[in-house]
Amino acid sequence: MKLLLVGEYREGRLLDTSAELFGFAAAIGGDASIFLVGSAEDVPAFSGALYLVDAGLYGEYNPEVHKQLLLKAVEEVNPDLIVFIHSSYGWDLAPRVAASLKVAQVSEVIGFADNAYEVGCCNAKMHRNVTPSTSKAVITIQAGAFPALQSEGTPLVKVLSTDVASTTEFLGYEPAEAKDVNLAKAEIVVSAGRGIGKKENIEVIRSLAKAFGGELGASRPVVDAGWIDHGHQVGSTGQTVAPKLYVACGISGSIQHLAGMKKSGFILAINKDKDAPIGEVADVLVVADVLQFVPALTAKLS
Repeated sequence: MKLLLVGEYREGRLLDTSAELFGFAAAIGGDASIFLVGSAEDVPAFSGALYLVDAGLYGEYNPEVHKQLLLKAVEEVNPDLIVFIHSSYGWDLAPRVAASLKVAQVSEVIGFADNAYEVGCCNAKMHRNVTPSTSKAVITIQAGAFPALQSEGTPLVKVLSTDVASTTEFLGYEPAEAKDVNLAKAEIVVSAGRGIGKKENIEVIRSLAKAFGGELGASRPVVDAGWIDHGHQVGSTGQTVAPKLYVACGISGSIQHLAGMKKSGFILAINKDKDAPIGEVADVLVVADVLQFVPALTAKLS
């Protein structure tokens, strides 16, 4: 299978997510080329073809122009699969490319097996396998779903250009609104998941966080339910954390959540389901009712 991987470049540097594209290519055994709007001074180590666009000339993002340049690379490579990271860049540009090529698009891929792409559904409570109905396809892969692999070698760089006019002007980036809680700097994070049952039980998890001398985090379902502010959310749509200790209370372990905390030094998970996905990354999995175990642990620590 021939792949065209779409790297990302922001604020003058190649983003680390490029390594996850290599991880996906390795997982499916594909023959990969890369498309990148960036700089010749900052390209990934890679032994294949790299189709490079000068970000200084065309902007780090311009949907109309970048689409036309990417279509040029597609014409040269003739890939079976065009692969984006499921980021703001990917979810904006991928459907434009799929529509232009009149091919299927699959978003937020978290796995691949038997020529089918695994994606989440029902708010990530279930997974389903999707097979595109077209010979070519455009996909976006969920950040954190595939291992970050460092490639080796020197790419064969082919510079692309276009005279396509655009009505869009790239002005720059606006910093995200400051968060009330900066979990990224916390050495200990104790997070509440849907398994705590109801909003009132947030205080049980907060007490454990205080006993540890840490900060209170949460999974997306807890935030979506309005049990706690978004500033506490850990995951691909929240904050990315790497504390010395991460305690997951009643969290099943969706790919989106794992992407935000898998670099933690030590992971303690408390869940009544011994087969919960969080157990695959946890150093210790306590199989227990979180509302029975957490108060006992808090009392012991206190």
